Amino acid sequence: MDIIQGVREWRFGFPSFNLRPFLKSTFFDCRHLFCHLQEKFSFNILNFHQPYTALGVLSSREARGIPRVYTCHSLSFEEFASRSSSPQNMKDWVWYRLQLFGRKLTEKALLGKSNRIIVLSEYTREKILREYGITESKAEIIPGAVSLTRFRISENKSAIRRRLGIPEDCFVLLTIRNLVSRMGLENLILALKLAAEKRKDILLTVGGEGPLAEKLLDMARDAGVDDFVRFAGFIPEEELPSYYQMADLFVLPTKELEGFGMVTVEALASGLPVLGTPVGGTKEILAHLGPEFLFADSNPVSMADLILETIERWDGDPKNYNEISQNCRHIAERNYSWEAHIDRLEDLFHRTANSARSLGRNTDHA
Repeated sequence: MDIIQGVREWRFGFPSFNLRPFLKSTFFDCRHLFCHLQEKFSFNILNFHQPYTALGVLSSREARGIPRVYTCHSLSFEEFASRSSSPQNMKDWVWYRLQLFGRKLTEKALLGKSNRIIVLSEYTREKILREYGITESKAEIIPGAVSLTRFRISENKSAIRRRLGIPEDCFVLLTIRNLVSRMGLENLILALKLAAEKRKDILLTVGGEGPLAEKLLDMARDAGVDDFVRFAGFIPEEELPSYYQMADLFVLPTKELEGFGMVTVEALASGLPVLGTPVGGTKEILAHLGPEFLFADSNPVSMADLILETIERWDGDPKNYNEISQNCRHIAERNYSWEAHIDRLEDLFHRTANSARSLGRNTDHA
């Protein structure tokens, strides 16, 4: 058991994504841990964030009658489809379809058994209403939040660049992503090639790790832009604020399934303007900043054009850039503070618990 900022946290093993150990860990181990905790504590409400751990808890007798809230970050079957390679034969295809069906069936059942559902964006809300036929009043939007003390505008960008080994005389683009296909990083490398043909003072820093790491390195070398991009690899949590603070522009090239985008609000809180593809929750966040910060699409040409247009607009006009930077910070303060998030979350928990009490806590048929 760990205590993190006054919150007690218990963990259970998670050996791998292979099906059998994955199911054992998320179903049986989670249920066992919950039953152990239920002997010590009397829970007023259960808040789930993942379908198989929720299934494990709800399979226990100890969970009966406790009100449930499900936080849906993304649809489980869509995430599975996105990170799975195309089946190569009939056997793989059948297994793939069975897993899709199983994930969708499980998530639908859990959403149906939840008293309330939290989503981080209207994009995700519309998806669960469409895919699962959830009653509109059951799903409530509570956007994600960012630490406004941890992520903030730096007074000395040059010093941070020197410490990180980033040139001080470049216009630095930053993206921080898992290096997987849906993040659109291949398109960003191609966009960088087009942009670098017109400007030689651009440097793209890519933070993150994943299965596309070698492919992206090869792409950058083959495109002749390996001098214009730096792959930072995994960025430790304690270093994340510095990377946002040293950059001039954050780029979010996502191709699909951007349910919310924590990196977007972290960038805004750091005073870092964001250009993003018009995918999912990104449109909702950047609507606060203005339509000129949305790419037309995820095509490399569209991205290169807007990156160049944006840099040229700020060239020689530091006052305009500073005003936009301050506006980014104000957007984060007004819309994505932890204080506002917690207030809304506690209010929903109280309403859910009170409603369940008035109905005799018959949550299994909610």
